[in-house]
Amino acid sequence: MAACTRGLVARPFSIKTRLKVSSNHGDVRMPVSRERLLPCKPVSAKSMLHLSLSSQRFRRLSKNQGVPLRCSSKSSAPQSRDTPPKRDTGIASEKEWGINLLDEEVKEFGTNEDGSTWYRESGEDLGENGYRCRWAHMGGQNHDGSVEWKESWWEKSDWTGYKELGAEKHGKNAEGDSWWETWKEVLYQDEWSNLARIERSAEKQAKSGTEDAGWYEKWWEKYDAKGWTEKGAHKYGRLNEQSWWEKWGEHYDGRGFVLKWTDKWAETKLGTRWGDKWEEKFFAGIGSRQGETWHVSPAGERWSRTWGEEHFGDGKVHKYGKSTTGESWDIVVDEDTFYESEPHYGWADVVGDSTQLLSIKPVERPPGVFPDFGSSTLPESDDPGPGPTVPPPDQ
Repeated sequence: MAACTRGLVARPFSIKTRLKVSSNHGDVRMPVSRERLLPCKPVSAKSMLHLSLSSQRFRRLSKNQGVPLRCSSKSSAPQSRDTPPKRDTGIASEKEWGINLLDEEVKEFGTNEDGSTWYRESGEDLGENGYRCRWAHMGGQNHDGSVEWKESWWEKSDWTGYKELGAEKHGKNAEGDSWWETWKEVLYQDEWSNLARIERSAEKQAKSGTEDAGWYEKWWEKYDAKGWTEKGAHKYGRLNEQSWWEKWGEHYDGRGFVLKWTDKWAETKLGTRWGDKWEEKFFAGIGSRQGETWHVSPAGERWSRTWGEEHFGDGKVHKYGKSTTGESWDIVVDEDTFYESEPHYGWADVVGDSTQLLSIKPVERPPGVFPDFGSSTLPESDDPGPGPTVPPPDQ
């Protein structure tokens, strides 16, 4: 039963990112525009990187196909509420998933008047160290199996204080379109700091059954009780001859240091590739920003522009950059420094939105029996590593 395995993968994000490009650098002279430097570009980088699967097939995928949204009472067949996930929606809340586990074991199946079949089962698994997993599976298909849906819910706990709430769903329609989505919240005690941590994650994907189109996203958020926060996402999409990728991350150490980065790129089957990337690091008003915009033609010709900023905390900012076409700049200007030293959604927010996770009750621990923290179920790290870096210009 996949929902109740002891091995966990916690991939917690939903943060607005800001793409910094050199054309935004106020006092810096930019004699040649980016658009003029990208000849023969079939689609602009901005439109490509934010392209949605807007074909007729994927517009149909995003609609509720007339299916009831909640399971009915225990004595009747469950109804699918499995609709395709939507792109760029981040991590859903507990209320949006509406997980509702039964307190009793159930195993039912049946056939409806139209020939469609269904099943529903729920139960509880117990293990060492007070491990308990309560779970529920449900699903169904039409008479010929061309339409199918599955959904699973679970909650886990053990004597170390570990708690997990999760869900997963799959679906496909008669045209061959398919989709999958999983969601999870985890509470545990960090083994190094002994602080409580909450992690949230979501993975989503959809694929067309009639054309070369699909997308995938992975989002994660991690928080601890002293303000340490990490957020990020990996995204991929494809529509016929065009593909695009995006990765971003944010890290706050809870003491004022912040690191943010974004890397986006796209390509066509003809061989044209382009992208943008940037990162910023700040602490106590002092820090840096740097980035690159680039383009590669089908013939392999490459253009790029790199830029950077050094913020000294005294109202002075050193700006520098260069491009493969020969432009360059290196100046110091009077400019205020603005950055976000704290996440707009932090520990207090995630605690307030995780009431169902926090209310999970573990198995009662007998007197004289103590939890084994060495065997606790802990989430695996999914840190994507630091963002892209761009060195300063040669002196």
